[in-house]
Amino acid sequence: MTNNDVLKKLRVALKLRDDEIVDILKLVDFNITKSEIGAFFRKDDHPNYMECGDQILRNFLNGLVIHYRGTKEKPKDVNLTLPKPKKDIAEKPTRRPSFKSKQKSNMDKDISPVKYKNKKKS
Repeated sequence: MTNNDVLKKLRVALKLRDDEIVDILKLVDFNITKSEIGAFFRKDDHPNYMECGDQILRNFLNGLVIHYRGTKEKPKDVNLTLPKPKKDIAEKPTRRPSFKSKQKSNMDKDISPVKYKNKKKS
């Protein structure tokens, strides 16, 4: 897995836009443009593709730590900075009654048998 793949996966997992990545890199005094960031996310065979170096990925990860945790001098509240987790999938909501059971409960049970007019006699 290349540095470009790691950067792409982090971008998707954290739902970051290019301008947010530029801001994160500025936290560690690393200046880069949005077009250079876009070049990292292109396919390998694209003419404007650029290989993401170790220095860029290292600075991005360090900036990410500062972005979410803050610095040692000014720590951030983790509950405010991290995205809220989605509802737990393991918990299943209460099951609704099935269609057949609804129909049976709505059926009138006091109906007498019906005589059909055109019924063949055997």
